[in-house]
Amino acid sequence: MNDDKNIKNLPSPPLGAEGFSPPLGAKGFSIPLGAGGRWLKILVTALCLWYVSHKINWLLTWQLLERSNKLWLIIAAVLFTFSKVVSSVRLNIYFRNTGVNLSEKANLKLYWLGMFYNLFLPGGIGGDAYKVMLLNRQQKHAIKKLTAAVFLDRISGVAGLGILLTVYYLLIYKGTYYSYEVLAAIIPGLVGYYIFVRKLFPSFVKSFWSTLFMGLAVQFLQVVCVYSLIASIDIYDNTNQYILLFLLSSIVAILPFTVGGLGAREVVFLWGSQQFKLDSHQSIYISILFYLITVVVSVVGLRWVYKDPLNLAQKDADI
Repeated sequence: MNDDKNIKNLPSPPLGAEGFSPPLGAKGFSIPLGAGGRWLKILVTALCLWYVSHKINWLLTWQLLERSNKLWLIIAAVLFTFSKVVSSVRLNIYFRNTGVNLSEKANLKLYWLGMFYNLFLPGGIGGDAYKVMLLNRQQKHAIKKLTAAVFLDRISGVAGLGILLTVYYLLIYKGTYYSYEVLAAIIPGLVGYYIFVRKLFPSFVKSFWSTLFMGLAVQFLQVVCVYSLIASIDIYDNTNQYILLFLLSSIVAILPFTVGGLGAREVVFLWGSQQFKLDSHQSIYISILFYLITVVVSVVGLRWVYKDPLNLAQKDADI
């Protein structure tokens, strides 16, 4: 009862007349996209890329790609794909906390469709909104409980990022710049996170530790993915610094300022390469290749733009 009361106090997802309606079975459904906000985020993305373009030579970055070890790029793509499968399972745990019963296969299709929409919708939030609205419209589950599920799914991912950030911060600074204190902050941070979930979302507490560890696993797999990108161009020095920049850029990419994080990641990598005295072209190579892998893997979700994953979900559940 307390959980329902707390969830009711959450703001409803914004709905507006402007947006686009995918050719899917949810009648009357549209993803809210204010034209002004959409164009503003496209502008911010363009400005970020323009800024990066004036700081590096794209030809040199392209040459890095040409001479890269393609086997390592394939390994990176496989690791990224696996991280998304784990992330899908984590989200389904949250859905089950709300009473939504989807098979892992059906949930994976819905998750991949959300990834596809995140390619085009600013900040990577649009795909989450789509999943919430589709489950509400077709299966009549409460919007606010579903919103709580995807919100906590995001938070668990950020928690995993935060833990790895503190570890790599210590690996780089080795006790200086308060790195031990930053690492120790993990404990009160997790305590605060647990209290936050327990107080506001008590029905999700039972999955707190499993989703936290899965969130950490997702980020770990993506870190190994970036190690593969690093290995593809034979970088042997300062690998911890590159990983720290990747983790920072992942947090920045979540913010709804750019389209799919494009531009924001590159700015973080460029800034970090200057701070750590790294090769800027290698830094941008890592950032761009990670984005391209995200695009290639996410495009798989295009299939379910035209085949309703929730109609297929019932068939999966019957098998």
